Amino acid sequence: MTIADIKKQAQGKMDQSIEAFKHNLTKIRTGRANPALLDTIHVEYYGSQVPLSQVANVSLLDARTISVQPWEKGMGAKIEKAIRESDLGLNPASMGELIRVPMPPMSEERRKEMTKLVRHEGESAKVAIRNLRRDANDATKKLVKDKEATEDDQKRAEADIQKATDKHVSDIDALVAEKEKEIMAV
Repeated sequence: MTIADIKKQAQGKMDQSIEAFKHNLTKIRTGRANPALLDTIHVEYYGSQVPLSQVANVSLLDARTISVQPWEKGMGAKIEKAIRESDLGLNPASMGELIRVPMPPMSEERRKEMTKLVRHEGESAKVAIRNLRRDANDATKKLVKDKEATEDDQKRAEADIQKATDKHVSDIDALVAEKEKEIMAV
């Protein structure tokens, strides 16, 4: 493995960490409805637990209401029960075959809790980025130790890896700030 490979691999893994962080942010509730909020809910379907998206069509009715349209007639009650028993604090209501999931307005205290959660997720993502930096730096040191690269190459590689780390950490900070603004908007 060369230094270029190490840098490229570190960059790719850091990009993956950012994507995972973005995915985690979609699950954190804001005042607005978001179909991705129901991604974590599983429903019993013929004896096994399957994701909600595999037994129903999940979409938005308006800014504060998610609609769930089951694909089979008998699934409505099971879906409603699964949503109600999830830890999201949602109260679905059936309207014939359609299940409406209104998003309750969040209190100021709840908004502050959610911003703390966002900051915590951001810190976790930063730790993951820093761990990738450490691993990449260790790999370059090993190349120097094995006499496959020079110390000058190591210093340049570590500087490049640090630049990539700084860029990804600032991206995470921007995402956290954006999500906090979204949560605090009434």
